[in-house]
Amino acid sequence: MASTLGPLLLSLQLAALTTLILVLLGTPLAWWLSRTRSRLKPAIQAVVALPIVLPPTVMGFYLLIVLGPYGAIGRWWVEVSGEALTFSFTGLVIASCFYSLPFAVQPLQSAFDALGTQEVEAARTLGASEIDAFFTIAIPLSLPGFLTATVLSFAHTLGEFGVVLMVGGNIPGETRVVSIAIYDHVESLDYASAHQMSIILVVFAFAVLLSMFLVNRRLEGRSR
Repeated sequence: MASTLGPLLLSLQLAALTTLILVLLGTPLAWWLSRTRSRLKPAIQAVVALPIVLPPTVMGFYLLIVLGPYGAIGRWWVEVSGEALTFSFTGLVIASCFYSLPFAVQPLQSAFDALGTQEVEAARTLGASEIDAFFTIAIPLSLPGFLTATVLSFAHTLGEFGVVLMVGGNIPGETRVVSIAIYDHVESLDYASAHQMSIILVVFAFAVLLSMFLVNRRLEGRSR
């Protein structure tokens, strides 16, 4: 039981922290993409969407280089903290944020696109600042998008394997998340343990997605 609980708790911690960071950073990016007319918009959208089409090992390989002790980010981190980002929980969080980025930004952008500009402009004409209008109008009306972004980011991070293995390796208590633990059990022909972990993920993922669809349907019904 302990061999199952440890990786599962570590995975939940990784997914929760990654989701929180992505919602905080992805919200202004999604709002900008929804409102901007910049010529850079298609290029930035393509960069955001890259993790969807790139093989996880490809992204994991380049993140391993960048976050490594001799990489652009990794070298700076070693100088500041004295520790390497690779094969650490902090490195896993950074890598997961990159790999799950489109699962946060795209639902938020779609929600902001559907919102239009009338409500926000009406608030501005009544004296609200742009930030006030965003927090009092845009966010409440875009709650289904925030819920979708949160659930998809969390679920995608929870089940990631390739990027996690490349950047974090397999260190018990540090980077051995549930997807890596399942792979280890299968490799050692311990199918019973692999099945136990896998069924937990399947049931959890189904419950989370079902809850998301039910809540979103209720929110959409209220908005109508």
